[in-house]
Amino acid sequence: MSTSRLEAFSDGVLAIIITIMVLELSVPEKHTFAALWDTTGLGLLSYALSFVYVGIYWNNHHHMFQLTEQISGAALWANLHLLFWLSLIPFSTAWMDEGSFTKTPTVVYGVNLLGAAVAYFILQAAIIRYQGRQSTLRNAVGSDTKGRVSPALYIAGIVVAALFGDSTLGIIVAVGFYVIVAILWLIPDQRIEHVIAARADIGDD
Repeated sequence: MSTSRLEAFSDGVLAIIITIMVLELSVPEKHTFAALWDTTGLGLLSYALSFVYVGIYWNNHHHMFQLTEQISGAALWANLHLLFWLSLIPFSTAWMDEGSFTKTPTVVYGVNLLGAAVAYFILQAAIIRYQGRQSTLRNAVGSDTKGRVSPALYIAGIVVAALFGDSTLGIIVAVGFYVIVAILWLIPDQRIEHVIAARADIGDD
């Protein structure tokens, strides 16, 4: 099966997710920066973090399917599994904001991020399995160090929030782990782009 409908559907879902998140932000009644911070300050911070995460997944998803021409039924379900976890991000973001970054919402937010990371790995594995031993995607991904480190950092954040989430410092450290993962993925990763460029050069020859 071709990937065109899957990519179009996924792009649409991710666009809706971002729209829902921004609609959750509260508009201050007064027209001052103080009112903005009091009404929406934490909301803007949590929205910015979640926006970055959705953007990262969209970017990686787009790059992955540049090296995927055909998919199996398993990959279709794996993609839906990924979209399920990503579609929960507006909920977990809003809860963490409304709860003022308290213990349980911060744990749930971390679980949401971990679920999305695992789902992405499953989708990637399904595509590689379908492509076979000479998988172009497997060669591009390589050892996938960031993909292996990220779940460990999510788990660290979840554990810290669960054990020490009753203190401000505990929440800061827990969210710090989530932010570190986002920063890791914001750093340009050109492995797939190099493979795409190499294929283009071969095609030109």
